[in-house]
Amino acid sequence: MEKFDLIVIGSGSGLTVANAIFQHGLRVAVIEKDRMGGTCLNRGCIPSKLLIHSANVAETIKRAHIFGIKVDGFTVDFQAMVERVNNITDSSSEQIKNAFKGVENPKLFSEECRFVGEKILSLGEDKGNNEKILTADKILIAAGTRPRIPSIYGLKDSGYLTSDEIFRLKNQPKSLTIIGGGYIACELAHFFGALGTEVNIIQRRDLLIPNEDEEVSQKFTEIFSKKYNVYLGYEAKSVSKDVDGNGGSKFHITATKRDNASTEMQDIVSEQLLIAAGRIPNSDTLDLHKTGVSVNDKGYIVTDKYLETKVEGIFAIGDIVGRYLFKHNANNEAQYAYYNIIASSTEKIPVNYYATPHAIFSSPQVAGVGLREQDLKNMGINYYKSVYPYIKTAMGQAIEDKEGFVKFLVDKEEKKILGCHIIGTDASTLIHEVLVVMRYGNGGIDSISGTIHVHPALSEVVARAAEHKE
Repeated sequence: MEKFDLIVIGSGSGLTVANAIFQHGLRVAVIEKDRMGGTCLNRGCIPSKLLIHSANVAETIKRAHIFGIKVDGFTVDFQAMVERVNNITDSSSEQIKNAFKGVENPKLFSEECRFVGEKILSLGEDKGNNEKILTADKILIAAGTRPRIPSIYGLKDSGYLTSDEIFRLKNQPKSLTIIGGGYIACELAHFFGALGTEVNIIQRRDLLIPNEDEEVSQKFTEIFSKKYNVYLGYEAKSVSKDVDGNGGSKFHITATKRDNASTEMQDIVSEQLLIAAGRIPNSDTLDLHKTGVSVNDKGYIVTDKYLETKVEGIFAIGDIVGRYLFKHNANNEAQYAYYNIIASSTEKIPVNYYATPHAIFSSPQVAGVGLREQDLKNMGINYYKSVYPYIKTAMGQAIEDKEGFVKFLVDKEEKKILGCHIIGTDASTLIHEVLVVMRYGNGGIDSISGTIHVHPALSEVVARAAEHKE
């Protein structure tokens, strides 16, 4: 049995903690069964945004005529796009792995692991005399999530894709069906759709991105329904795949209306099938019951406000905790985990999640922070809202964004920002003005409306929304 001061399971944001702890002179092990860098670098936000930029360029070309630029079409070198992305992500992952070569601290173990006792881990699949056993006083679980695969007749053996494989696709499909209507589904619909793929989206709910503010979800669904074949309120019931003599294939997806009173059915045919129906935590691969760590009914690891599980000395961060499934949240949690792992029991600091933002890099972009209008209605909070459209600003007119808007939700008495939700060009950037005010300012809406904004920058739409009151 090999003894360490800290074992980190997962090489995403967990690496930040491992590197910081080892600099205190403690012996650290990192366990990673897959590519170094975690989901974000290899199968998530980095490759998706690299590809989405290509889609954004294509969309700009398509709209060029609006601005008096005539472009006689364009061609897509799909393989070059994918190779560019994979070269960037693979080289970054390899650089991280190479940094561990010949290094005993932090020491890398490129194997799968599972708990076999309290704070005792077994590596690999060999359960005989060659089994590697590790233990440590402190353990950090940062093992992430994986795509959730719904139970659909015929799906298992159909050869479907998930976000794990989609970024390695060699050929652009002429048609693509996506099962799911959340942010992953919509970002990938934008990528393929902007490049010319016919996109079908099968969404169980009545709106796309239904976890957003209700007005944003409605507007987004309206926009996407004009660009793609969107089947709202439908549930996929069966999947089959036909292969022709030339090596080509077609997926057949049967979907029915979820309304029990309806017998409406759709037979949707496409060249490829993507499952983007949410994610599930990897906690079930770790045999956590053998070390006493608890999970909730969805499989996410239960931690206290210091990120410590019910087993003293075992901490967890990131997607496997399930609070906010974003890389920037995992990075935020990593800073607290580092401090709390080395701190005494009386010195630990609770994680500050206040004003944690999110963004969806589709077209249009979406960003949000704080409470949604439906939350405020349910909570009975006295608020007012302020909505201002992009197109009523100079830059909004310049870029012809006719659909975008900024929406503030404000406490009526204290004039504090309760939430802000943006749909439109550069929403992921514009939201940061609000984040600073909410997290490190006084949180008042006047902090934005009273600030001089550059004219005619796009950020004027945030200022106008802050000044406006419905």
